[in-house]
Amino acid sequence: MGTVVTFPRSPGVPDKRQGSDRRQSPRGGRRAADQAGFAPLVLLVDEDPDSGARCEAILSKLRFAVAPAHTLAEATRVMDALRPNLIVGHVTDPDALRRAAPADIPVVILDDALSAPDSMIAEIRRALRKRATE
Repeated sequence: MGTVVTFPRSPGVPDKRQGSDRRQSPRGGRRAADQAGFAPLVLLVDEDPDSGARCEAILSKLRFAVAPAHTLAEATRVMDALRPNLIVGHVTDPDALRRAAPADIPVVILDDALSAPDSMIAEIRRALRKRATE
């Protein structure tokens, strides 16, 4: 246990704290209204701002944590810093995105077949389930 440091109060200055001293107790974490579960972090790489915003809105509505990136270089910086659970890409060079992604992070490339929201979400969930079983 660490040492407790106390600072002297200035004379005539009242202590304005109410209740017990909570500085040593842990704070933060889950709130009573939070729902239990896992919110996967999805790195969304989309070169088109309109489709990226639409995709981000869909994923956020479904309670995915979304980190947007607009270029491959930006996506690489985000991958190094955040280590997402999944990478979703709507890019002109999908092979470059696959090469840039770490081997343990699944990559879902959105094409015309996956442009519908239902098929996109199904593919993302399939990739996350596959990763969880590996």
